[in-house]
Formats: sequence, C-alpha cells, structure tokens
Amino acid sequence: MAWVMLCVRGDHIAALVGAMLCAATFAHAAETRVAVAANFRDACAEIGRAFGEATGHRAVFSFGPTGQLYAQIAQGAPYDVFLAADRARVERALAEGLAVEGSRQTYASGRLVLFSMDTSLVTGPETLTGVGFERLAIAEPAIAPYGLAAIQVLRALAVHDRIRGRIVRGQSVAQAYQFVHSANADLGLVALSQVVLHEKGSRWVVPERLHEPILQDAVLLRHGIANEAAQAFLEFLRGPQADAVRARFGYGLAR
Repeated sequence: MAWVMLCVRGDHIAALVGAMLCAATFAHAAETRVAVAANFRDACAEIGRAFGEATGHRAVFSFGPTGQLYAQIAQGAPYDVFLAADRARVERALAEGLAVEGSRQTYASGRLVLFSMDTSLVTGPETLTGVGFERLAIAEPAIAPYGLAAIQVLRALAVHDRIRGRIVRGQSVAQAYQFVHSANADLGLVALSQVVLHEKGSRWVVPERLHEPILQDAVLLRHGIANEAAQAFLEFLRGPQADAVRARFGYGLAR
C-alpha cells in the first residue's frame, strides 16, 4: 500500500515539477515593441497572440506606413523590431546603423488585389479601363510599397494617365482599404491580405508580373539588441505557426 501511495504521489510531484518549470519559463517573460507595416496588421495580430501563448513574451505592435515607421525609427523611436512592407527600408536601416547586421529576414511576400465592395464591379483588369467607377484608392506611393506597386500596375496596363484624376491616396494601404470599405472609393488596389477572408465584394488578384515583387523584410533594431523577446519574436516569425497564418492571409512564405 505504501508503494502504491508513493507512485501516486510521484505522479503529483511530476505534474508539480512540470508546472513549476513552465512558471519558471514565463517568469523570464519580456516585452518587445514591434513596428509593423499596415498591410500586415491582421496577420500580425494573430501571430502575436500565438507568440505570447508559446513563449510567455509579449509583443506590442505599432502599425503604419513603412515610410512613416522608418522616419520614426530614424528619429529615435524605441522600437526593437521593424517589419517593413519592402526591402529597401530595411537595407537603409542597416546602412545607417539603425539595425543589427545579420538579422534581416524576408518574412512575407505581398500580393495586390483590385477590390470593390460592389459584388459585380470588378471583373478583371478591364475594370480599370471602363467607366464604371469614379474613384480608385491606392496607398501613397512615396511612403507605402503597396502604393508604389499599384502605380506600376496602372502603368503596365496603360491606364494610369487616363484615370489619374480619379485616384485617391491613403497614407497607408490600410487607409486605402478603408476608403473602399466605407464607400468613399468604388475600387482599391490594396493588399490581398486585407480582403482574402472577406465574403463580400468582387476582386481580381493582380498577377505579380505587373509590378516589382513586394518582398517584406524584418530586422532587429539596435534598440532591441539585448531584448530577449525581440530576438524570440523574429525566430517565431520564421516558424510553422507563423507560416500557417501568412498562408491563410494570402502571403507568400519567402525567406
């Protein structure tokens, strides 16, 4: 009987030890501040929750246009990690000593979509040559990579000059999408990730041959060089849980 009681107690001790180890791991939990391109908002929110559950660390996100976020970083904003919507801003951060050499990674490749809340408006590229819309929303090309890609698409389709006066620009691709969603624009060239789970509306996924690749890079910033949570977040971003979220939101999984 004593032996049986010892076995039972041993099981309880094993469970207790496991709980203590888990608690000890989370006792070292830290927080990291991450600057994130606006197009990656929804996917990043999911990745952040999974990251917290898996590691105990907490990621605090600030979303905005890549150019605007870069300007904040250059002015000393205390971000630990930068998730840009392009490669150029990350390379610039490295060149200017704002980021850690060897930490750059391509965390996603973006896709553009022509989208409308009107279920019959978008039928393909010919929608942009027709007379069925008054306003087309895009992100500001000077600061948002998705806006630059949108201009490249319009020029590739030889419609840019024809519809120039109907283009409205948001400060980010998130704002461009809001113009469409709120009916302040009939159409938008926005990120596929913003509409891939949308049940309403009409869309045409833009072939990647019509614009330069939207390779979205991440990098560890100097401010986060000693931050355990920042380094753990970048590692988690390369893992299978993050891959599953990216795929569901229509991103490529480029490394």
